[in-house]
Amino acid sequence: MHILLLFLDGIGLGDDDPSVNPFAIAHTPTLHLLSNGQRWLRSTGRQDNDLAGFLPTDAQMGVPGRPQSGTGQATILTGRNVPQIIGEHYGPKPNAATRAILAQDNFFMRVTRQGKKAALLDAYPEGLHHDIARGKTLRSSIQQAAHEAGQPMFGMDELKAGAALTPEWTGKSWHQYLGLTDTPIYTPREAGRQLVILSRNYDFAMHSHWMTDWVGHRGPLERGVELLELFDEVMAGVLESWQPDEGLVIITSDHGNMEEIGNRNHTENDVPTVVIGNRKADFARDFHALTDIFPRMAALLGV
Repeated sequence: MHILLLFLDGIGLGDDDPSVNPFAIAHTPTLHLLSNGQRWLRSTGRQDNDLAGFLPTDAQMGVPGRPQSGTGQATILTGRNVPQIIGEHYGPKPNAATRAILAQDNFFMRVTRQGKKAALLDAYPEGLHHDIARGKTLRSSIQQAAHEAGQPMFGMDELKAGAALTPEWTGKSWHQYLGLTDTPIYTPREAGRQLVILSRNYDFAMHSHWMTDWVGHRGPLERGVELLELFDEVMAGVLESWQPDEGLVIITSDHGNMEEIGNRNHTENDVPTVVIGNRKADFARDFHALTDIFPRMAALLGV
């Protein structure tokens, strides 16, 4: 049994408003399969079918204010209500108190301490590696969790070797925006199939995508639609390759944002969690909040 956790930063369940919400207008037939043919909206509610469970998920967790990436991601990977512990939603990067919680225990650490294998499958450009090493920028909570477990961040070597994918899955952005034209490009479906192939090398594999949050803050709406339609094709590749009895594919987020383009702040909406695989009913039972992801993953892997 193994887990592939697909994280999309800043996607919430918003109104059926085509003027601001790309989820209301994007052509995403694969995502709709995961939610009984319905769009991913506030009105969708909890859904279940033979393929997947669709679980609206509380990202606020009883703490006033707008959920943030630093504490939301840390909650997913520790199972602890991090904003409640530190007294606020904090982000985008983890503050010292959040980093201390991640250093005590997180899912990457839990897996590797049990002699199992875990990996963050993202490759990052050399500039980010240098900025982190020089102290110019902090790791995200997801990157920090993997770091605490002793995993170096993947880079150009792993990307060229086919052992990692870029955060936007296909590698096209590295060519288009970074000028790194000697790195591989995948079609979205190929990227989805590659995620599954790579996940089989580990007991726990995670891929983190941040562009949804970036577009949520800046727009335009059309770019949000493009990202969702790209992810829909990635998920088509995942479903083509994933066998229901090999574990769980989990999709989740840390806070709402892209469902309300034009609002420069995060939302207080629930986020979608989707679980795919034969053990999805065990995962979905009594599931309500971001704090519930960690213990269900731990139960599946026996850690």
